[in-house]
Amino acid sequence: MDKVVPEWVESRFPLYAVSSIHSLYCTSNLSEHKIVDELTVLVAIAAGKGTLCIDDQAYKLEEGSIILLPAHSDAVLVAELPHPLHAYKLAIRGIKQNSGSAAVAMMRNSEIASNTAVHIYEDEPGIVADLEELYTHRLPVSEIRHVQNQIIFHQLIHRLLERQNAGLENDEQPSMERSIVYLEHHFTEKIKREQLAKAAGVSTSHFSVLFKQHTGFSPSEYLSRLRVHRAKELLINGSSTLREIALKVGYKDEFYLSRRFKQHTGISPSDFTKGGVQQVAVLLAPYASHLLLLGLAPTVTITETSEYVHTVELHPQMMNFIDIRSSAEQMKTVLISHHVELIIAATEHLREYGLNAEQLRVVAPVVEIAWMEMGWKEHFRLIARAVQRSERAEQWLAEFEQEEQLAREQIKNGSAGEEIISIFVIKPEGVFVYGARNVGYVFYRSLDLRPPALIEAEIRKHGDQFHSIPVELSELELYAGSGSRILVIVYPDEKGNTVHSERIFESSYWSSLPAVKQKRVDVLNVDDWVPYNPVSVRLQLQRAVDLLTSYQ
Repeated sequence: MDKVVPEWVESRFPLYAVSSIHSLYCTSNLSEHKIVDELTVLVAIAAGKGTLCIDDQAYKLEEGSIILLPAHSDAVLVAELPHPLHAYKLAIRGIKQNSGSAAVAMMRNSEIASNTAVHIYEDEPGIVADLEELYTHRLPVSEIRHVQNQIIFHQLIHRLLERQNAGLENDEQPSMERSIVYLEHHFTEKIKREQLAKAAGVSTSHFSVLFKQHTGFSPSEYLSRLRVHRAKELLINGSSTLREIALKVGYKDEFYLSRRFKQHTGISPSDFTKGGVQQVAVLLAPYASHLLLLGLAPTVTITETSEYVHTVELHPQMMNFIDIRSSAEQMKTVLISHHVELIIAATEHLREYGLNAEQLRVVAPVVEIAWMEMGWKEHFRLIARAVQRSERAEQWLAEFEQEEQLAREQIKNGSAGEEIISIFVIKPEGVFVYGARNVGYVFYRSLDLRPPALIEAEIRKHGDQFHSIPVELSELELYAGSGSRILVIVYPDEKGNTVHSERIFESSYWSSLPAVKQKRVDVLNVDDWVPYNPVSVRLQLQRAVDLLTSYQ
């Protein structure tokens, strides 16, 4: 069997570089400068006062102010005479590495270079000083000076990213959030603007203006989106009539729902159930892998890692990533900007990161697929149904079941077929014996090998919901007695250290196990064996066959 290569590669952020830096002087002889550039531009005011005009907007600037302009801006910087205005203009380039390697093919968007809004920050003398130094040493003679410039420039980029993220967080007004939360949890009821204004603690006349400034939608638009998106969720679920759905989302009947639905989407509810969605966001990488296998690359992946699945068959060219530690408001802004039509998430994962479907529903319908209540095949089927690709999913599953059957036949006559397979996973917090999820799936389900008796009982009792059980060192022999082969995986700690496993391997409990004495222990790589999605499970089956046939 061919060597199985890892399916995970890392997405990369772009590199940043100075495209150009200029000193601008506005005086009585030349009171204004045009700023036209195809790149993102940072303007820093070193002295004087003035105004920057762009897109019918005028921004007052004074010494210490900086303003970040999006690419392709057409702006004019005008001095407030009689005093001269001195500014520095820095054009910033995001570099995407052009290479055929998978790890570089998936470049993440630059928050600076892909910025589409004007950002102004007052009282930033440190950034102004950085631009002055970069300008002074713009033509370095020595490599030391060149590296110093690079350090200053990247520190400047770091500060800008911090300012942008802080600005998004500060936009969250607690008073408005109260009204939004109320709307998100009571949208099925009859809601008056006065109720929302009271929740926000502002006057009724001022409420609608503040609400739209904060959310981008009027209160009625926001309410309509919540109701229509909830209706879409129920249509995807397929267990309710249109009349029942209308009543569940707050409309008086199916006819009114149909009118509102078409106003919002351009299609009728029945047409929605016939067509598929294209712009899908997923929460965490496993569900992204399911979508890729269905031929639909996620538009946005909300994730805690920069990795994504990449195989010979699956090589996505473009995905957008959101840090799962971002605020709900930041997530909504990005999801809306990418025109996401559907969000797929596990309830457990939403809860783990302090999120809920109600917060995200204004963006798009949220399909919740429980993580621990079912196995990966059911995850796959439900995701396929949500994006209307069930036929493709069933075809893939049928092919995989044939692969499982062939793999079972390949190893059934070997020594592995007679052994008890014990799977120990060592984490910083302790030792766990795994069941038929993650690494255990291919051994206990696909290949139908024997687990330890205690684990077999748990699998029979809980099925796919049984993940693992923590054990003490003194209990190891209960799960790895005579006739066992041990497969062990060591999770490193957050710093990459695996020293915690030495306590296990050096203990008398470990050394006294029959499999250890007989050298029937295999240490497996965590990245190759733990991921739990159809793409990874298929590769794990190939790896398992390679491993088990090597004993024969």
